[in-house]
Amino acid sequence: MISFFMDPSIELGTKLLEMVYIIIGFITFYAGIKNLFDKENPARIGTAIFWCSFGIACAFGKWMPAKVTGSLVIIMIIPAILKRVKVGKIDAPTKEYTEKQFKKIGLKIFLPALCMGIMAIVFALFTNISSLVGVTVGVLLAMILLMMYSKDNTPKVFLNDSERLLSVMGPLCMLPQLLGCLGGIFTEAGVGDVIAQMVQKIVPEGNVTVGIIVYAIGMVLFTMIMGNAYAAITVMTVGIGVPCVLIYGANPALIGMVALTCGFCGTLLTPMAANFNVVPVALLDMKKKFGVIKNQILIAGIMLVFQICYMILMK
Repeated sequence: MISFFMDPSIELGTKLLEMVYIIIGFITFYAGIKNLFDKENPARIGTAIFWCSFGIACAFGKWMPAKVTGSLVIIMIIPAILKRVKVGKIDAPTKEYTEKQFKKIGLKIFLPALCMGIMAIVFALFTNISSLVGVTVGVLLAMILLMMYSKDNTPKVFLNDSERLLSVMGPLCMLPQLLGCLGGIFTEAGVGDVIAQMVQKIVPEGNVTVGIIVYAIGMVLFTMIMGNAYAAITVMTVGIGVPCVLIYGANPALIGMVALTCGFCGTLLTPMAANFNVVPVALLDMKKKFGVIKNQILIAGIMLVFQICYMILMK
């Protein structure tokens, strides 16, 4: 690990990104230890196993053998499957305290949030360093601003609030990482080639219009399965986009861009897209688990039809 950070041949951006994962890992590990000693947590052992395993994998996964990391993932999901990952004691601020702080700070409260977005854009556009590092820098700037706003905002407060949000979201936190891995596995397993063989029997050879429609709908369906349009587009482009659309001279930049947004229509329709459709339900304590998705069905349908028409007209 030390040799990795001391190696001059490794780019600074790569080192900084690994530092971000280490920070994430330690925060997650803290969530596990905190819940282990939380007597109000009805499943503190299962909760601790989940968060500690997750934290170790995040922080040190790069330097651990693949079998060890895989074993940690298996250990991590067992308490999640058994529903033994629970929320313990929550030290949330009272409504009175929140109103008092708002009167004191006012709309300046949005500046810390803007720091994260601005730094992500700056790093993405003007450096070769990952925008995730930019978000982390933005978080550090936001912490400094919040400490300037109030002496109550100590490092311990930030750490406990991080644990509180992690606990509220629970095992859903690991879904984006697992879905990202699933996309890589599907690509390596040749799922795109299998889909290509199946689709080519359905789509008339040379009929780009039908190919576009199947490509767009396939992006929606595969995104709903995987929960991630970025993971779906690789498989769908190999399986449908190239052999049924692009090979006949369609504009690859336009088709690829719009096909990805077709996938985002699938994101609106699936609980697998946990960050968008499940986490808000948990954070807002909504009574209807699929309330977010139900309100997005019409919008997704309208967007999909428009995007298909756009690809057909502009191909």
